[in-house]
Amino acid sequence: MDMRAKPENLTDVDPPGLGRVTVLALGVFAVGTGEFVLAGLLPLLMESFAISAAKAGQIITVFAMTCAIAAPLLTTLTASWPRRTVLVVATVTYLIGSAGTALASTYAQVLLAQMVAAVGVGMFIPNASVTAAALVPQKFQGRAIAIVVTGFTAAVSLGAPFGTALGGFAGWRTTMWFTAALALPGLFGVLALVPRHVPIETPETLAERLGPLANRRVLAVMATTLIGFTAVFIPYTYVGVIFAPATAGSSVALAVLMFTLGVVGTIGNFGAGFLADRIGGARVVAIALVWLAVSTVILPWTTTQYGAAVATIAFYALAAFAITTPQQHRLMSLRPDAAAVLISLNQAILYLAIAMSGVVGAVGIQWVGAQYVSLIAATLAIIALAVSHLAGQKA
Repeated sequence: MDMRAKPENLTDVDPPGLGRVTVLALGVFAVGTGEFVLAGLLPLLMESFAISAAKAGQIITVFAMTCAIAAPLLTTLTASWPRRTVLVVATVTYLIGSAGTALASTYAQVLLAQMVAAVGVGMFIPNASVTAAALVPQKFQGRAIAIVVTGFTAAVSLGAPFGTALGGFAGWRTTMWFTAALALPGLFGVLALVPRHVPIETPETLAERLGPLANRRVLAVMATTLIGFTAVFIPYTYVGVIFAPATAGSSVALAVLMFTLGVVGTIGNFGAGFLADRIGGARVVAIALVWLAVSTVILPWTTTQYGAAVATIAFYALAAFAITTPQQHRLMSLRPDAAAVLISLNQAILYLAIAMSGVVGAVGIQWVGAQYVSLIAATLAIIALAVSHLAGQKA
């Protein structure tokens, strides 16, 4: 009896499959670094191609928009493929795009190469989450998805700042080669540790995948993601431009800002998950959006002094990264039977929000200037709060 009980208890502590899930998190860290480091490289790209901040920001917009389209579309088109095959093809596609960016000699070539890289990211991240959930027993699926998301937050807190500093020392092309090389361990890990066949039930058609959006409350939660993360990513996308007076053009100083943002944001993400289990995802999202609005109203008056900039970035980051987990929590609560589909759609909408942040931020910089563009983010945060409230109301 005792001999039988022991393995059960050990499984609860170290459930089977989580080692394989860690490989998926490594892959997410790699492709996420390639995505988020772009914000830190904008000043270098502006100088290299003699373009404006608004035009440089469109690199992020094109990347994110491609991801938003690729995530649901390519996941549907490859639904019958083995998950390992999808993940390998996605990683190789990302590698080609990153290498192409490093070799690009014109702004147009950078845009094209980043679109290729974005196709890989759009395929990899949703499939990594779904594969992670399938690799473990049902009661550990939440933990598995959380491990994959940790790869995403690590990309913000570690990968992007390091890549930004590397770009300052050795040029942005070196950073792009670094992000390409970073994906190789993830690729080899997937080939070695992810089984050839992972049993996953996925909608076969795009119509079935988009079906949950017919639910009014689901649609309102998705709209909250779209508007709320547009607000979140306006300051992030243009962080190098907004805080240029404080960093005095130093890539290392900018990397410290981004590192602070990522580390504090990770704390905010874990704290939000803890609170969501206790007071509900909707309340946590409401608190985070109010916090976000306050922080982005304060931000314009802290862009010239470096110490104030670091403090403000930390204050902003707590709210900015406290929305993702509660939003997923809300969606899974609304439609537990369609959790994987909803997470994939929410990821696509998140990328759409990143794309919109590039456009809205560019217009805002031309309209009110880089110093005050965060006030537009504050307005969007309040609108997202109102939409989030609607999501909580039953029909």
